[in-house]
Amino acid sequence: MPSETTRHERTWMAFPRAGITLGETSAAASECYDTWTEVAHAVAGFEAVTMVVDPSEMARARRMLGSEIEILEAPLDEFWMRDFGPSFVVDDERPTVLGAVDWVFNGWGAPHWAEWGKSAEVARIVTAHSGAELISSTLVNEGGGIHVDGEGTVLLTETVQLDPGRNPFLDKARVEAELARTIGATHPIWLPRGLTRDYDDFGTRGHVDIVATIPSPGRLLLHEQRDPAHPDHALTRELRGLLAETTDAAGRPWEILDLPAPATLRDGEGFVDWSYVNHLVVNDGVVACGFGEEAADATARAILGEAYPGRRVVTVDSRPIFDRGGGIHCITQQQPALPSPRPKAQSA
Repeated sequence: MPSETTRHERTWMAFPRAGITLGETSAAASECYDTWTEVAHAVAGFEAVTMVVDPSEMARARRMLGSEIEILEAPLDEFWMRDFGPSFVVDDERPTVLGAVDWVFNGWGAPHWAEWGKSAEVARIVTAHSGAELISSTLVNEGGGIHVDGEGTVLLTETVQLDPGRNPFLDKARVEAELARTIGATHPIWLPRGLTRDYDDFGTRGHVDIVATIPSPGRLLLHEQRDPAHPDHALTRELRGLLAETTDAAGRPWEILDLPAPATLRDGEGFVDWSYVNHLVVNDGVVACGFGEEAADATARAILGEAYPGRRVVTVDSRPIFDRGGGIHCITQQQPALPSPRPKAQSA
């Protein structure tokens, strides 16, 4: 599985539809449609975007997305593309061949409220549309539950892949073997848990893509909660200490770059998990989460600009996404670009 920083062919998303994630009021629904659309257009400023759209939303999607976004019609119940879509991989021996890993998706561990039957089929639809070779997996996993550096390192979380609601019969060794087979990850780094809010009813129970990411080999971007009043203050300090004792697949100790959380600590549901780590790297750019805090958003853009030199950082207000359980990274999935096949030599 290549690093997210490699060139992309396109980014995949899924358009909102009626259901628990959309919201119970017309205002909440409009906010959801508007935010997903704003993210799609922000990404489209850098690379192609294909949006999977449920048949019930085709008219709205065409109106809101315009001609800039490609639309692929397919049944949906949820619209977190990172989690039910495929994880794209490349073949070292056949560099012009794209693969797509179809994880088992069961709504983040089969909670009582989740509906996932339709979205669980989307990975195969996307795989076929992209022309990739299908790689089936029996591992219950989501794209937000892993981060890779493209050199063998994978970040993951004990409360996700070892979740009894996901993989009740697997231990670390079996999970690691399946990750090696499917995405070529040979150097796993297990975090004990994720951010506090992620363990609420509508959370993922520890997705790593809100905690840490790898902007380049040997470097980590780590969520930092500086306020001792927030329970993630102690947690992020603990995670920093743990990661400082590890290395990447090449044996390099990590250079850890802290990415401070915004100042807001709570919303109407409790402590927030607002995190600038949950950004998407795109061709020549970064689409970053914003939280309506001018100073904090600007600081995050500066840090991301330093972490990804040569890329333009743009911010999209992501509070409506986080209100629903995730961020920009969670609603997107990158498809890596492949080298063009070499022309065959002409015979004399």
